[in-house]
Amino acid sequence: MATRFVQINMKARDEVALGGFWAKVLGWEMSSEGPGVTNLEPEGLTYPDPSTLYVDLVVSAEPKTAKNRVHVDLATTSAAHHAELVARLTALGATPADVGQGDVPWTVLADPEGNEFCVREPNPLYADTGLIGAAVVDCADPRAMADFWGRATDWTVHEVTDQQAVLRSAQGVGPYLRFVRSADAKTGWNRVHLDVRPYPSDDLDAEAARLRTLGATDADLGGADIPWRVLVDPEGNEFCVLTPG
Repeated sequence: MATRFVQINMKARDEVALGGFWAKVLGWEMSSEGPGVTNLEPEGLTYPDPSTLYVDLVVSAEPKTAKNRVHVDLATTSAAHHAELVARLTALGATPADVGQGDVPWTVLADPEGNEFCVREPNPLYADTGLIGAAVVDCADPRAMADFWGRATDWTVHEVTDQQAVLRSAQGVGPYLRFVRSADAKTGWNRVHLDVRPYPSDDLDAEAARLRTLGATDADLGGADIPWRVLVDPEGNEFCVLTPG
């Protein structure tokens, strides 16, 4: 049994408007699986596809109160591409963001609802990822996160240091997942989280049970009746275990 990362889930006050922003950023199509949900997917791919992380936006009235613990890195191929992309994003409604990054070679922006993301300088790591270079998760212990997620999913661990851990799909394609050391404490539910999905031949409850043996715990949903499972990783980050597929 195994899971794999399939999508990024974002809470939004206006999921349609924010979905429209990100659809323009990524050049993706918009659809909706139901009320209050906007789905973004690249044209020509069949979900799920290891070459990308899909994006779901779900309506939520909860205000954003702190820096997100999960964000995306957008990849660029040259200094000119970096400048062009920052200008295009700004024209779409992104604004500069200060998360204490100091003097760094990349640009930190926020989307129209304040969700931070980075436009990275050209980086060999992201040479073949597509525009989404990585999903980045703040954490206290990158080594522990690599150990948990390396066993929780079939993604391959590429690098582990005291400062970061880097994983990528078992197929060696698509965005990376980076766990980056941060001293910031987690406060409240993450507005942005990652979803994993078991393979079609696997059982949802058996997979959730396996993840619990690795150190995951159940999130408190207040009795909500949903067809998937919501768990919490060893550092308290919520994630969804979707139905097999």
